[in-house]
Amino acid sequence: MAKSKKTEISENDEKVVIEVDKEAIIKNSPEDKKAKFAKLLEKAKKLEKTVEELKDIDLKKKVKPEEEEEKKDMLVPIEDYLKASIHLGTRVITPDMRSYVYRRRADGLAVFNTTLLDEKIKEGSEYLAEFAPEDIILVCKREAGWKAANKFAESLGIRVFTKKYPAGILTNTNLDNFTEASLIFICDPWLDKNALQDANRVNIPVLSICDTNNFTQGIDKIVPGNNKSAKSLGMIFYLLTKLYIQARKMDLSVPPIREFIDDWDNLQPPK
Repeated sequence: MAKSKKTEISENDEKVVIEVDKEAIIKNSPEDKKAKFAKLLEKAKKLEKTVEELKDIDLKKKVKPEEEEEKKDMLVPIEDYLKASIHLGTRVITPDMRSYVYRRRADGLAVFNTTLLDEKIKEGSEYLAEFAPEDIILVCKREAGWKAANKFAESLGIRVFTKKYPAGILTNTNLDNFTEASLIFICDPWLDKNALQDANRVNIPVLSICDTNNFTQGIDKIVPGNNKSAKSLGMIFYLLTKLYIQARKMDLSVPPIREFIDDWDNLQPPK
């Protein structure tokens, strides 16, 4: 073991004693630093090799192969859902809608699980197809949905009420416009609450498009999704029209999506 050595230095007739630690000098020598650097470089090369090996692994297929298969069976490419903003909810998430939410964006907006939306649109269309067009009433008070709702109703021969729902038409038999129906389809449980309440009073089942801020009490079947945007409502009504025609084997042509959504061809999915 290296020993410390005392050295005397004379300066201005005074003696200064300096204790030299030989072991410390050896450890901090240029040769020792080079050796340490060589070891670190060797470790870095090993890590780099490991990272390169991981890059060659298709993690998506390895971790969630079933999700990749699900995406192949989606009603439209996921890019189309993103173009339509169907996945964007509100900053409010009710307990009823929490299970449909994937995450929150940095700005606080809730984001729907798009794969789950696709599944629920299919389920909603199957439920809708159990009823004949003449037995369905569609109610859409939100202006953003008028174009798509009217196209949906016109294409399938369904009665639709936009702008204003005539109160009592389902419950008051003395009204001239009293209407019997087997299903009430609404676009928003809050804005269309009068139609929802009337349907509940006379035990007519209700199908509703529900956003993240909606409560679902009194609703029999939910189609989750953005019900504030004309693009999103257009996508939902387009898909329901298409699936309804297919399910009931109707001799009708499905209108193109651009008839439900303005300027569809020029829309771009968010990056």
